[in-house]
Amino acid sequence: IYHKIREKKKGTKKYILHDGPPYANGDVHIGTALNKILKDIIVKFKTMSGFDAPFVPGWDCHGLPIEHQVMKLLGSEGLKLSQVEIRKRCQKYAKKYIDVQRKQFKRLGVFGDWEKPYLTLDFEYEAEIIEVFSRLVKDGYIYKRKKPIHWCPTCKTALAEAELEYKDRTSPSIYVKFRLVQRPKSKVLSPKLKDPGQVYVIIWTTTPWTLLGNVAIAFHPTFDYQLLKVGNEIFIMLKDLVAPIMERLGIKNFEVLDTIKGKRFEGLECQHPFLDRRSRLILADHVTKEDGTGCVHTAPGHGEEDYQSGVKYGLPILSPVSERGEFTSEAGDFKGQNVFKANEGIIKKLEEKKTLLYKGSLTHSYPHCWRCKNPVIFRATEQWFISVDHKRLRERALTEIDKVKWVPDWGRSRIRGMVEVRPDWCISRQRAWGVPLPIFYCKKCNHYLASEESLKAVKELVRKEGSDSWFKKEADEMLPEETRCPECGGGNFEKETDILDVWFESGVSHKAVLTTREELSYPSDLYLEGSDQHRGWFQSSLLTALGCEEKTPYKSVLTHGFMVDGERRKMSKSLGNLISSEEMVKKSGADVTRLWVASENYQEDVAYSDEIIERMQEAYRRIRNTFRYLLGNLSDFDPKKDSIEYDEMVEIDRWALSQLQSLLEKVTKAYHSFSFYQIYHLVHNFCTIQLSSFYFDILKDRLYTQGKDSKERRSAQTALHEILLVSVKIMAPILSYTIEEVWEYLPGEKEESAHLSDWPKVNKRFLNKKLEERWKKLISIRERVLASLEEARKEKRIGNSLEAEVEIRSEKEYQFLKEYEKNLPALFIVSKVRLVKKGNGEMVVKVKKALGKKCSRCWNYSIEVGRSKEHPTLCPRCIRVIKKYYS
Repeated sequence: IYHKIREKKKGTKKYILHDGPPYANGDVHIGTALNKILKDIIVKFKTMSGFDAPFVPGWDCHGLPIEHQVMKLLGSEGLKLSQVEIRKRCQKYAKKYIDVQRKQFKRLGVFGDWEKPYLTLDFEYEAEIIEVFSRLVKDGYIYKRKKPIHWCPTCKTALAEAELEYKDRTSPSIYVKFRLVQRPKSKVLSPKLKDPGQVYVIIWTTTPWTLLGNVAIAFHPTFDYQLLKVGNEIFIMLKDLVAPIMERLGIKNFEVLDTIKGKRFEGLECQHPFLDRRSRLILADHVTKEDGTGCVHTAPGHGEEDYQSGVKYGLPILSPVSERGEFTSEAGDFKGQNVFKANEGIIKKLEEKKTLLYKGSLTHSYPHCWRCKNPVIFRATEQWFISVDHKRLRERALTEIDKVKWVPDWGRSRIRGMVEVRPDWCISRQRAWGVPLPIFYCKKCNHYLASEESLKAVKELVRKEGSDSWFKKEADEMLPEETRCPECGGGNFEKETDILDVWFESGVSHKAVLTTREELSYPSDLYLEGSDQHRGWFQSSLLTALGCEEKTPYKSVLTHGFMVDGERRKMSKSLGNLISSEEMVKKSGADVTRLWVASENYQEDVAYSDEIIERMQEAYRRIRNTFRYLLGNLSDFDPKKDSIEYDEMVEIDRWALSQLQSLLEKVTKAYHSFSFYQIYHLVHNFCTIQLSSFYFDILKDRLYTQGKDSKERRSAQTALHEILLVSVKIMAPILSYTIEEVWEYLPGEKEESAHLSDWPKVNKRFLNKKLEERWKKLISIRERVLASLEEARKEKRIGNSLEAEVEIRSEKEYQFLKEYEKNLPALFIVSKVRLVKKGNGEMVVKVKKALGKKCSRCWNYSIEVGRSKEHPTLCPRCIRVIKKYYS
């Protein structure tokens, strides 16, 4: 059906929803199912609305998630394998789960070009990755530098911001004294500091291990700092924080000697609290009044802001930490110790040196590796980066963000805030499974080579043989002949061993997919992913697009929340509350799963529990039974031959058509705004309230007892057919399987599939607000009558409502009801209604037992039953019908 849709839509206006690639490393879980179903609902709606909306699914096939799983499965065997062998195993693993997930996505009823998806391990895709990298190199975005980056000691690799998870961790909380060693003359620092004695700058940190990398203390230039006399010592700290700090330290007696601006401290030096090293006093705008002391411990090798200060002041970038998160020989006595475990020894050393003022603990949000779930560290290493400020990239990104439509609207401010403060993008990874950084180094002078010729050679090799070729061949086998080092002229090279960040790989899908596949177009109309992608794929796509295409890759971005369980806990493998889509489909079916997705307000976190699914199953049954009722009553109806003209239809049938148009109008608007939960509520209410509880209930008498071809019955069927046709189409994007099943039995000429049909248009002729107002009044009166019938039933005066005769006394509504007098018994589902023009205000409803006998055909009571010798058990109406249609 998908390919037939493509044929039908050729030449129409395109609508491109670009699929963000999930990782090929396990079964599809319920969060991924939510994502794909939301995409499918949109694609199906846009298709029926007249667009050519192809859907090309994709998979992220490289990177740590897959390598991590493979190495876990290999165990000790993995340590003996070569990089090429590990890559083979990773590729096999990825391809296995592409097939697994493809099958599971198809089972969810998701349309797409499943036989020709895009894969980041395809040779063509890999070549496009190299192409984008080459453009960024050519335009000066790429550079290599020793900078602090998030590093996972467990996985032994650099991590991007999008590869971090923040969770609570308890860390040491210490206040440390740094003694001022360059004693200022009183005119430099403070005229009140006549006998300086022991002057200390007080710092606070929750990472004692980073003190080994301390080379400076930062002050804010415009903040007020105080010199406090405490016994024989003088403490320096931020004026605004003195009270809470002194309370924490338990110091009650102190004297304020002076208050001075932070800029006065610049250029002075302190003695490191336990190392033979000086610490410079510097100025920095990142110092805040929120916590700490206002005197910020600065280790340029262990923090982004610290690093920026280090570059500004020419400070050494110290990072005596190995890839395993252990101190190197540069750390002296702490060599070989894990940095977190070393905290205790460092605190002990501070106590010995009498430079520790306070020790406690603090529970705070701390970055952890998204894969191994262990805490990460900031570690300065040689890495490759994309400069986000080169050629005003950050500024241009912020401008483009404001042009994009964000759904919900807060997505704009969320991604803006992240781009505004993000550091340069670290794109190198120390792993085996991925696309190589296509860079060479001169063996003679170690200068790197990334020329237009060398990059082109690698790109063409990868296009032909895939990225494995980089790991199989030597540098001279890949480089053009006579390649020379631009620095020293040397001709011998070696390869870079790092691979590219997977976020770079998926981020260039706009180039590798949207611009290379004929059925797609650039930019896409929509990107749709979870809200975590504001710092992931949405950003990586935007930055690479602006870097090489100078145009944003998407016009709109829709985000959904995370999956949570019935107790509102985030679903995850570690908590054991994550459910696979296969499990859910086996239990409830694909359409109940799809209905659940549509019913949730995805702009918030999305809840899943057995109770929620039970409610969905019940709602699904109501909708399905509505279709069953409609089909059952249309089994002998041919729309071409049996339809009744609108003006000749029974009034309540015209009311039903008006209600249908109102529904269609609201549902179409909700689809356009991606408010699927509104569609669920609108359709569910329409099926249960307007149809099942009212319209269908009233129709039964006319459908089952009037003549087969009577105008009254055909009028009802005409309305039912229109209701069915519209309802089926508006639910096709959501209940894809059920609708195809209904479509098979739909009477009349039709397309092969509901998905090949066109979206219904609102028929303005059917919309009749005056009629709706009249029936609103009738429904209100009906509710009064039904309440009285229920009371009579409770009092055992009647059983079934057809056993009743109703008398309505009203001066005010008499004339209005008189117009509908012959229809009132069917409306109230009683045998007789008598109207009395009496009363002074309030309407009075009286219920009594109907006179006569029960007609064996229509079950209405009538005094006429039994008077016909030919048909002694029938009422006059049923006798007329039988004689006309069945004799």
